[in-house]
Amino acid sequence: MDIVFLLGGLVLILLGANYLTDGASSLAKKLKVSDLVIGLTVVAFGTSAPELAVSVSSALKGSADIAIGNVVGSNMFNTLMIVGCTAFFAPIIVTKNTLLKEIPLCILSAVALLVICNDVTLDVQPMDMVSRTDGFLLLLFFIIFMVYTFSIAKQNQHEEAEEVKLIPLWLSFIYIIGGLAALVFGGNIFVDGATGIARSLGVSESIIGLTLVAGGTSLPELATSVVAALKKSPEMAIGNVVGSNLFNIFLVLGSAASITPLHLIGITNFDLLALVIACVLLWLFGVFYKKRTITRIEGTILVVCYVAYVGTLIYMS
Repeated sequence: MDIVFLLGGLVLILLGANYLTDGASSLAKKLKVSDLVIGLTVVAFGTSAPELAVSVSSALKGSADIAIGNVVGSNMFNTLMIVGCTAFFAPIIVTKNTLLKEIPLCILSAVALLVICNDVTLDVQPMDMVSRTDGFLLLLFFIIFMVYTFSIAKQNQHEEAEEVKLIPLWLSFIYIIGGLAALVFGGNIFVDGATGIARSLGVSESIIGLTLVAGGTSLPELATSVVAALKKSPEMAIGNVVGSNLFNIFLVLGSAASITPLHLIGITNFDLLALVIACVLLWLFGVFYKKRTITRIEGTILVVCYVAYVGTLIYMS
């Protein structure tokens, strides 16, 4: 039954995110909102909706390790597996702006997460946690990131505009309401299924959050990036990964921690440092060897690193 809950919840989350995005995009378009704004807000939010639904549901249910593990694990999966698999199909050319500004910002977000999760070491507190104050600060970082994104997009408006499919107004509302309902209900049963599987296997919730939950919520990005590579547009993968990573830490974790403080139990510095190293590795691969290109060999290395990380988690448990 736990597996049914897990798979059923994941399907509801993915369908809910898709319909919510389509409905909100169409409604915004009818309200004369530009395609650029829709792409940077509604559509971008839609890609992070699965992680947001799972992490907030986990936080409300007291499963902090799944909430934090989902974010850390998703970012690991994005950085190593998605970029690695995409580069395996086609080398990825990294833009100068991405290499100099956006990937370093991604590294900074991972370092910030490492710092705020080390209360015992840095602030002599009784336990490590992501507090409400930390959550609000992460949301402020998210606002700054969105302001930066808008300023960059306006300079390249013809490249960034998102094509929006128009649907009838009544159907837009149905999509929005139904999508939200599917996200909430799907998130709840997905977390129930994940925690049930963790208990039955004798595995910690943190391991489930870092692997199974994280991989499940990141599957849409993986599929999108691989398809983009097959269609000779692999550079989309880097934008998707960097944007998703920043959304996950700043918006998803910030929202979850703002609702209720998240106490770290199974998420360790090994996981947080691994995320920092993965982001740094992505930047180094863009800088060295064939400059501003992530080759098939480098992509294979990224995938091997992810497999090694998951293997280490299982061995340590």
